[in-house]
Amino acid sequence: MRILVTGAEGILGRAIREWLASGNTLYLWGRDEVDVRDPERVALAAKGIEFDAVIHAAAMTDVDRCETEFDLAMATNRDGTRHVASLAKERGATLVYLSTDYVFDGTKESPYLEEDPPHPINAYGRSKLAGEEAARGGAGRSLIVRTSWVFGEGGPNFVDAIVAKLSRGEIPEVVTDQRGSPTYARDLARGLERLLRLGTDGIVHVTNSGETTWHGFAVEIARYLGSTLPIREITSEQTGRKAPRPRNSVLSGERYRSLTGESPPRWEAALHDYLARLSSLKRAAA
Repeated sequence: MRILVTGAEGILGRAIREWLASGNTLYLWGRDEVDVRDPERVALAAKGIEFDAVIHAAAMTDVDRCETEFDLAMATNRDGTRHVASLAKERGATLVYLSTDYVFDGTKESPYLEEDPPHPINAYGRSKLAGEEAARGGAGRSLIVRTSWVFGEGGPNFVDAIVAKLSRGEIPEVVTDQRGSPTYARDLARGLERLLRLGTDGIVHVTNSGETTWHGFAVEIARYLGSTLPIREITSEQTGRKAPRPRNSVLSGERYRSLTGESPPRWEAALHDYLARLSSLKRAAA
């Protein structure tokens, strides 16, 4: 396949570059090359290239910053998506839009299904839901992939933050009242390619299997590293963050399993793989 990738410098973009390069032709747009908020830049950058699909991973993902800079969040996550969707429609390409568990309010006790009504409780979720609507309305064929708690190489993420604190001897304080499914960018990239090759459209939830709290996630990081430092439990209110978070944002993987016949690895196994890679990279750099 010939695939145009926006947000190519981010965590998912890096995983896509690594896992989809073999057997596909990739056109990579980083933030410095193409500002998706500018439709003229988008059209100009696409001249002279042909592609079958667009993986639109470019986004403003800083949840608390979205709360205070909502216009910028909408310009990026809604308007930028509209521009990329228009390009995909013009070229007859499938648009893959990366969305988030934060389109839900977290009041459901069981995992969220694709058909559950979205009801975001923060600005980030509202901007990403607006992006979903732009993808559906602007592209000829669209696949909306919702994911959650993404970690991997190429940018700031929860795993790296906890590893850094533990390595400095700091005791992390992590919330116990938010539940979700951690997702390794490599497994997400593989899932995207699988869905594309199947010609999937509509909405599909793609995360690693299993669920935990942020605190449980941190505890497993510490356990794998052999750290004896405790992970201090706190509530969402104690964090003092600007944006509210859903208490339960676990996404059901049933549709992905029914479409592909496979389940992504458990989040614990994915985490161990990533931590092993981090350790290997550190040894190589030493």
